[in-house]
Amino acid sequence: MKPYTKKILLENGREFYGYGFGADRETINEIVFNTSMVGYQEIVSDPSYTDQTVVMTYPLIGNYGTAEEDYETKFPTIGGMIVREYNDTPSNFRYTRTLNEVFEEMGIPGVWGVDTRALVRIIRDEGSQKVMIADAATPRDEALARLHAYELPRDMVARVSCKKRWFSRTPNHRYDVVAVDCGIKYNIIRCLNAKGCNVTVVPYDASVEEILAFRPDGIFLSNGPGDPADVEPVVEKVRALKGRLPIFGICLGHQMIALAYGARTFKMKFGHRGGNHPVKCLATGKIEITSQNHSYAVDIASLENTSLRLTHVNLLDATAEGVECPEDRVFSVQYHPESAPGPQDSTYLFDKFIQMMEEHKNA
Repeated sequence: MKPYTKKILLENGREFYGYGFGADRETINEIVFNTSMVGYQEIVSDPSYTDQTVVMTYPLIGNYGTAEEDYETKFPTIGGMIVREYNDTPSNFRYTRTLNEVFEEMGIPGVWGVDTRALVRIIRDEGSQKVMIADAATPRDEALARLHAYELPRDMVARVSCKKRWFSRTPNHRYDVVAVDCGIKYNIIRCLNAKGCNVTVVPYDASVEEILAFRPDGIFLSNGPGDPADVEPVVEKVRALKGRLPIFGICLGHQMIALAYGARTFKMKFGHRGGNHPVKCLATGKIEITSQNHSYAVDIASLENTSLRLTHVNLLDATAEGVECPEDRVFSVQYHPESAPGPQDSTYLFDKFIQMMEEHKNA
């Protein structure tokens, strides 16, 4: 057996050895796991994974390479990836680069040959924690000291948000939407375009006056990394805009809407990441198969003292998956309807947003 080139050191002191691919550098991030069977390119390019090292539960990664049309952002900011088996010879007619080539270009380290089942059980039982990817020869005590001393950053949204506003237009549009970029995924914008919306994407710290200057029919609050309590500029924007324009939020946007109405959020033990999460729509009783990626959740009990009402519940752990305030034309979901879960179970949410904007225009 060839000698190991990389090691993974967890905050709890456990070590795992494997082989490196992608960028050859040391990193410290938060370790999480994702249960998706496909879609590793979308995971790599999802800004919500900023400063996170993702353990993939599906054993074979890299086998279909990457395609230029499938990115969710231009510059991936994922912290790293750990897989059981890495395939560097893709068999897919659409692929343009291997995952290794993408990781090398973007400075993302990867490790393969690791017992990912054991890693996932540790995260499941003990919760998310800090992790170091280092050279296999790095002394354990030295690495553990650096790992414990490292403070995970809290400025991820500021780093992944666009710096200047930009546009995504569609022919014969009917609605103008301003999307507040906290780490927005491209497919959300594609879905809004497909529904007849011109989308103006603005930085997370754009002022209310800047947003209203575009004369939008609705506001969209995007997904993004980290703790929603760290993104106070967006929470304040929701407080100022609710009731004035229809607002639709996804993932981090959902959590920030809850905070703006006076509810609370909390960090989950290991979060929800991957597909096939069953969510019940309380209005219809239907079960949606959803795609998810979040560490924080809205405290259901804290909704009682707000004007928000619960609309969706996760059937695995009874956490909040959706809220709304019909009077203000504000609603949000924790999961990702643009990720084709089901695969069309949740597309009605974009139609709901369109209906709200139409009603607002005609009011």
